[in-house]
Amino acid sequence: MNVLEAILNRHSYRGKYRPDPVPREDLVKIMEAGLAAPSGCNKQTVSLIAVDNPAVLQKLHSVIDPPVGETAPAAICVLTRQIIAYRDRCFAVQDYSAAIENMLLAAFALGYQSCWYEGHITDEDQIGRQMAEILNVPEEYELICFLPIGTAESAPVAVKKKPFAERAWFNSFGGEK
Repeated sequence: MNVLEAILNRHSYRGKYRPDPVPREDLVKIMEAGLAAPSGCNKQTVSLIAVDNPAVLQKLHSVIDPPVGETAPAAICVLTRQIIAYRDRCFAVQDYSAAIENMLLAAFALGYQSCWYEGHITDEDQIGRQMAEILNVPEEYELICFLPIGTAESAPVAVKKKPFAERAWFNSFGGEK
């Protein structure tokens, strides 16, 4: 599978996972893909924790409400640090977004499914902080995203995307198609 096929065929998976373990070698490949992502001014604000221990996964799931990815045999937690990169700018959001997309594509290319869970991890209820405490994450890091990783029990459902011509043009907004 080439990278364009992976980009065009990967979909977020929110279903149940088969119990098959994800080999650590595959988790390493997925994390290496994440860490290979571009980083604003090379500040490398992203760090990662793979979790494949069922007891630790259970502890993480005990604080995630509503529950997500609870049947996945592994997960990757994405950490970020707020580091000023250029003048008063921090590119942590761009850094972790690029890293997450790389990992989603790598997981898909290796035959796994996943979903980018950030919203309710970073909401006011501090689920990310609770997860970080379980994983002994230092205070200067924020746990920003949870990626369950595993083999899907069923096929992912593709969402309907707006047509290309409604969202992309040449030479000006709404210009040539």
